[in-house]
Amino acid sequence: MATVTTLRRAPGGAGVMPDTPGWARWANDHRKWLFAAPAMAFVAALIVIPLGWTAWLSLTDAEGSVRAESEFVGFQNYLDVLSDTDRFWPAVGRTAGFTLVALLFEVVLGMAIALLLWRPFKGQKWVRVAILMPLVATPVAVGMMWRLIFDPNIGLANQVLGWVGIGPQPWLAGQHSALPTTIFIDVWQWTPMVVLILLAGLTSLSEEPQEAARIDGASSWQRFRHVTLPLLMPTVIVAILLRGIDALKTFDILYATKGKGGGSFHEVETLNVYAYGLSFDYNEYGVSSTVLILFFLIIIGSMWALTARRKEAKR
Repeated sequence: MATVTTLRRAPGGAGVMPDTPGWARWANDHRKWLFAAPAMAFVAALIVIPLGWTAWLSLTDAEGSVRAESEFVGFQNYLDVLSDTDRFWPAVGRTAGFTLVALLFEVVLGMAIALLLWRPFKGQKWVRVAILMPLVATPVAVGMMWRLIFDPNIGLANQVLGWVGIGPQPWLAGQHSALPTTIFIDVWQWTPMVVLILLAGLTSLSEEPQEAARIDGASSWQRFRHVTLPLLMPTVIVAILLRGIDALKTFDILYATKGKGGGSFHEVETLNVYAYGLSFDYNEYGVSSTVLILFFLIIIGSMWALTARRKEAKR
């Protein structure tokens, strides 16, 4: 007959009795990891398998179809991409410029709006709802809406400028104005996200430092600079981390407003748009995978730098 092992707990429910099998004691000591292991394994598979497949494709000359025969070329794709000064490095510059400028405006505007909403006032709830409205729409819908507004011929933006005596502007149609215009669209949609994060941080701050500074005669700017901002800095770093990574990966707004290649002159072609074109327009899967792996390393490096900065801000 099979032997049935009964797990007995120590008095008071503190743990498993010493006479239970070793595997049962180990399972009891690591039960939180055992319960989470299936979900962790599933998420890890969703990350590792696609990343591994992309890394493998980056080492081959795959093109035409991912199922077609391809040859192993080692790091030749990386050498070709890193020496491409016509498309790759300009795309890196646009990606960095788009991210840094959009992030700067979103954090500054988000901080200003969060400070305005921090103290209660009449109609505060309605103002909060109105500010969060841009987050409701999808980025593609937002891009199409602003594409119509910025149309050089029939767009509302040029009509408004005409009312105040300013001539029509090319906006998205201009080679030098397209990227700033897309940055404006991104700032319009995603500043409310930064407002939410910073407002949550502000509401969690203690009132005692503010009261002490006010009693000492500190002005509003002095209280913000020397009290509020240092206490809020870990939350600011979180907002920068979340929004910065998301801005680095921006694709939908750019593609919805400018289409393939980021425009006729690649004026808004970031790394995401560039890799998408290599994959689905030219079917160069080996080269596009190389671009994506390099882009992934850029994102990981940015995350590491921001995380290190956040740890310093907490000290």
